[in-house]
Amino acid sequence: MTNPTTDRSAPVHPLRWFPEFWKLSNRRLRPQVRLLGLSILVGGVAGVGAIVFYVACQFVAGYALGSLVGYHPHHPAGEPPMFGDAANAFRPWLLLVVPALGGIVSGYLVFTFAPEAEGHGTDAAIASYHLHQGRIRPRVPLVKIVSSAVTIGTGGSGGREGPIAQIGAGFGSMVGTFLRLSATERRILMAAGVGAGVAAIFRAPLAGALFAAEVLYFSSDFESEVIIPAALASITAYCIFCFAFGWSPLVALPAQTVEELAFRNPLHLAWYFLLAVICVVLAMIYTRSFYGLAHWFKRIPVRPHFKPAIGAGMSAAVGLVLYYSLRQDAKVLSVLSFGYGTLQDAMSVDPASDGNLFLAAILAAVAFGKILTTGLTIGSGGSGGVFGPSMVIGGSAGGALGLLLHHFFPAHTPHPAAFVLVGMAGFFAAAAKTPFSTLVIVSEMTGSYNLLLPALFVCTVAFLLSDEESIYRSQVECKSRSPAHRGDYVLEVLAGMHVRQFISPHASTPTLNLGDPLPSVVEQLSNSTHHGLPVTDGNGRYLGLVSLDEVHLAAVSSHLQSLIVAEDLMRTNVTPLEPQDTLDRALESFIDSDCLDLPVIDNAENRKVIGIVRRSDISSTYLKHVHRDRSLRNEPMLRI
Repeated sequence: MTNPTTDRSAPVHPLRWFPEFWKLSNRRLRPQVRLLGLSILVGGVAGVGAIVFYVACQFVAGYALGSLVGYHPHHPAGEPPMFGDAANAFRPWLLLVVPALGGIVSGYLVFTFAPEAEGHGTDAAIASYHLHQGRIRPRVPLVKIVSSAVTIGTGGSGGREGPIAQIGAGFGSMVGTFLRLSATERRILMAAGVGAGVAAIFRAPLAGALFAAEVLYFSSDFESEVIIPAALASITAYCIFCFAFGWSPLVALPAQTVEELAFRNPLHLAWYFLLAVICVVLAMIYTRSFYGLAHWFKRIPVRPHFKPAIGAGMSAAVGLVLYYSLRQDAKVLSVLSFGYGTLQDAMSVDPASDGNLFLAAILAAVAFGKILTTGLTIGSGGSGGVFGPSMVIGGSAGGALGLLLHHFFPAHTPHPAAFVLVGMAGFFAAAAKTPFSTLVIVSEMTGSYNLLLPALFVCTVAFLLSDEESIYRSQVECKSRSPAHRGDYVLEVLAGMHVRQFISPHASTPTLNLGDPLPSVVEQLSNSTHHGLPVTDGNGRYLGLVSLDEVHLAAVSSHLQSLIVAEDLMRTNVTPLEPQDTLDRALESFIDSDCLDLPVIDNAENRKVIGIVRRSDISSTYLKHVHRDRSLRNEPMLRI
């Protein structure tokens, strides 16, 4: 007969359902209420910070590039220009001056007040997660927001997500430190801030949550504990930012184009495979040139304060060379500043237009030029993100390929706009090792999920074909390689082994008696390889532990040496180990007792001492287990 109390298929009485639901909710949510509430707070700050930074970038770009230089780049449909005089004539020579001046201001701010704010902020946040327990100095986000607005607004090539991510991450770190949260909680809040920044600036909340969990590793590993807090932070930041600037996606597509982008022909996957291969090659060029230029700038014998000016000036020179080489078409100047308008132009193109081959040449020039200008701007110490430029590089390369294929095979290729969108996702998946978040961000940036399948295909192929070189060098391979999780991984490995493996049934264990005088205790410890010896009664039952530290202190008092016995030196609060104890339990005992050696007893009733285990034995066992088939030359030694 079925027991109704254990039969899960039996209907639950309505009067019992609510108490059980309430109990389940309390059990799941109560331990996380504080962390989830703080995640919403972090998202709110990231959203406000995104608004401030967005307005600052628009202000600087509107007056520095628009009013002064006369350069008025195209903007994506979701980001109309806010400042500047659109009637001013273009004065190209000023592009050699304004970015350099912006680099001087940015370099002074960064290297005077917060040197760690140089480069792209997301990488600094990743490093903080793995290496610094989620700690970021409070001044860093403030310096980052000003220096990045100046760098990007004056023409330097960079993205907005890095500074916003560091603002959210910095606030999460500050809250965790102020409230004295654990290192794990502080890291989670910091990562949630990174996701919130991406969610706000790209208007992509789901992508922000996934990005925060995925960007920490260059393998397919995820930081699962980050996703829910990052989701709440991303939703909050997205709502605050869109409440101020509207709810439309970043890049708008005509309704007819959206319909044409629907995936209906599996044969098109062959062209998408070609796009994935191109994305992989470009990503390899991007990552290597970026860090190659960064290394070159570090070797230049110039004060770091002035290097961003050199990099920004060289970026402007690259832009002008392309401008005069390609019929003075202003579209190619997207290699400077944000460049998002190029994506809008490429997706809005008429596939039947006669000028598409020239547009394909411009898009190819933007893709390669943006790789160079981003490396020069950020690699020289300028402040900005690398996510935004990656979108421009991948989208431009995809658009160029799409226009070429549609020109030669118009009846057998997808709409060129499809290659722009999928190229954005595939390129960043290969460059940053984040296939799933970039898959989603492209859909959210455009407000269309018609290309979800080809984007998934290209992201997967690009990720699998890419090498281990990532644009975020602070990423680690997986959780077991992260210092943030080494403690958890150690316990996981040690949990499968037991103390009994260190006990030899035929070996004698050195012990002390209660009445042993100090000279005898010193002699036995000197003849032993242990840092502590157990004290036993006449029947060999464990009573306590005498450690080398207590003996040393007693030996200093020469006038009391003749009166001191082992009972006076014995610590009775040291809990012995038992043979069936797992090594993770033994490690906890070592930490709690602050001892280097612990006695082993046969069981809790008899308490007969049968051996001594050293903490170094556990360390050696762990290393042999984990590194059995690996060379230790290039991996850090883990101390436990």
